[in-house]
Amino acid sequence: MSLPHAHETVLRDTTIAFDLDGTLVDTAPDLVGALNTILAEEDLPALPFDDVRKMVGRGAKALLERGFAAAGAPLDAEQAPKLVERFIAIYLGRIAHESAPFEGVVEVLADLKAAGVRLVVCTNKLTHLSVALLDAVDLTRFFDAVVGADDAPAPKPDPRHVLAAIAAVGGDPARAVMVGDSINDVLSAKAAGVPALLVSFGYTEAPVETLGGDLLIDRFSEVPEAAISLLASCGAEKSGL
Repeated sequence: MSLPHAHETVLRDTTIAFDLDGTLVDTAPDLVGALNTILAEEDLPALPFDDVRKMVGRGAKALLERGFAAAGAPLDAEQAPKLVERFIAIYLGRIAHESAPFEGVVEVLADLKAAGVRLVVCTNKLTHLSVALLDAVDLTRFFDAVVGADDAPAPKPDPRHVLAAIAAVGGDPARAVMVGDSINDVLSAKAAGVPALLVSFGYTEAPVETLGGDLLIDRFSEVPEAAISLLASCGAEKSGL
């Protein structure tokens, strides 16, 4: 699969920032497994997969906080750092046992890279975990940078995370799109002045159509055309058309 020449011309030298969990890779199975392992070690009940899936996307500490609360034992502040460290170790040991890129991701990223698009990961996952995951599922080769929460001035929904990711690849926010699945992606992108393209198959507690994204797609293969549409709209707005 390759992009039409007209698409390549429009997309060349633009920047597309991608969320990771729930956007590029279906990571829920391994995250749920790691969380339930921690809960079992703490003599707490395991949580249903569908419940935990909605908690993903805000980083390890937030997942633990929400998981422990759902299990009926709010996370103790003094114990939190040790449990986060333990969770990360467990997760890193199984980071891609069941996780895999969503359908169409590899083909679309290859086409975008070939078209000269600057590709960057903008995720609330820690950078070293993000790189380990991307390595494990063979996606690292497509990205010019990976900017996790620890490498940004502040994590999403802070707009500085999106702006830092765009800057990391030498991009221009006026010619960029953020692709994600959650309210944090929408809030950070919009505050950064960047259009938000949402996927319908990711991780979100609220219905994705209520999050306020600029466009919503059901298949990853729709990313190029949707990005072109959003970039064209931004250009028209900035020119006063």
